[in-house]
Amino acid sequence: MIDVAVQVDPPWPPGDWEALGTRAVAAALAATPHAELATTPELVEVSVRLTSDEEVHALNRHYRGKDKPTNVLSFPMVQPDLLETVSQNGDDGELLLGDIVLAYGVCAREAEEKGVALDAHATHLIVHGLLHLLGYDHQGSVEAEHMESLERDVLARLGLHDPYNRDEPEFDARGFE
Repeated sequence: MIDVAVQVDPPWPPGDWEALGTRAVAAALAATPHAELATTPELVEVSVRLTSDEEVHALNRHYRGKDKPTNVLSFPMVQPDLLETVSQNGDDGELLLGDIVLAYGVCAREAEEKGVALDAHATHLIVHGLLHLLGYDHQGSVEAEHMESLERDVLARLGLHDPYNRDEPEFDARGFE
């Protein structure tokens, strides 16, 4: 069973971020070979934190050595090559996949630049972050293409825009209704 714990801090606006986070994580997980984690009897937990640029800036500086805020950070708790064999990594019987952290200001600016609703862009970034928790990366062109393909597929299933093709004919700038 998947449990998505969503924490929303100012300056994120009011909204049903819990449902959005749960939907994004479940859809991303379903698109991977690890889909069974959503239905396993063990508790599988993902933490999503929506916070300020300042907090993400500090995390980015501390953990990645980059002195600036970024849109999303992922902190995996399980080595990707161990996901197949690990049934739990905590004393309480839970599998903690990791944490996803989004910066409000960066996300809001990017959404505006892309002409998409904030919730649609946040959904994309949570999907992106979950894929990182599962070991996907975009360092090389082949890895990037594979990860982007998964993101496109997940967002299409959710009825959202292709984040990598602004000129798509059915481009939908609306978020969830």
